[in-house]
Amino acid sequence: MGIDLILMLVQTALELGLITSLTVLALFLSYSMLNVCDLSTDGCFTLGASVGAVVAISGHPFLAIFAAIGSGLVSGFITAFLQTKMGINSLLAGIIVNTGLYSINIAIMGNTALLNLNRTETVFTMMKKALENTIFRDQYKLFVILIAVIVVLVLLVLFLKTKTGLAIRATGNNPIMVRSSSLNTATTTIIGLSIAGSITALSGCLMAQSQKSMDINIGTGILTIALASLLIGRTLTGKRGLWTRAIGSVLGAFIFRLVYTIALRLNMPAFMLKLVSAVIVILAISIPYFLSHSDEIKRKLSHRFQKKEG
Repeated sequence: MGIDLILMLVQTALELGLITSLTVLALFLSYSMLNVCDLSTDGCFTLGASVGAVVAISGHPFLAIFAAIGSGLVSGFITAFLQTKMGINSLLAGIIVNTGLYSINIAIMGNTALLNLNRTETVFTMMKKALENTIFRDQYKLFVILIAVIVVLVLLVLFLKTKTGLAIRATGNNPIMVRSSSLNTATTTIIGLSIAGSITALSGCLMAQSQKSMDINIGTGILTIALASLLIGRTLTGKRGLWTRAIGSVLGAFIFRLVYTIALRLNMPAFMLKLVSAVIVILAISIPYFLSHSDEIKRKLSHRFQKKEG
């Protein structure tokens, strides 16, 4: 394998990993901070992709970004509203919204399951033109995605340090204490899931514009990928500061995509990639557990060996 091929694989993994990292940051907010597992992520990702693709095709590539963010915000709001105001379990609320979004996404796309963006101007083609005569002309996708990730990462961490952000974090840690402090946990949940939905939709929009196509199944399995990436990032950083944990989530997305890309280069059948995702999730969860219980495991093993010797 030549150096050029290795660099190409790393760049591809970095581009896809950074796009996915936006969804990971959304989960960082909803799952890690708010302690809510949002199962509407797949549908919300597809919603952002479909809205972004349709608006871009109509000739508004920049507006497509904000339209996608707005649609994700609405999706997150509905998911949170079902949980907090209608008494529906958080997992069931996510499933309901995810199911409904499939029909909504088909309707947004004009009753079709596939949109072609090959001849459509996007934020990526605009950046490609801007870098056409520079040494970075082949990294135009990376520039766009890096800008998006840095902006979202900085704004998200700064938001979590505000009064509202601290209330969201407190809601995830101890909702009973938050209620006793006269804070409305329903409001913090709605705000947190709405923001998480907007970030997820932005991720979907960038994915569709980057791939120059929009398929109704573009978001299938994105929750598993993002969750695995989040757990990998948590393994890397542990319980450190907010900035470190957020950056770790982005690194986790890159590592996951790198493993995924290597699996593809090993000519692994496409149907096996879901199994690869499942194995990565298992390892990301189990490795920190075994590390934290390493002393106990060693004691048990030594005790068994002593029994056999005796």
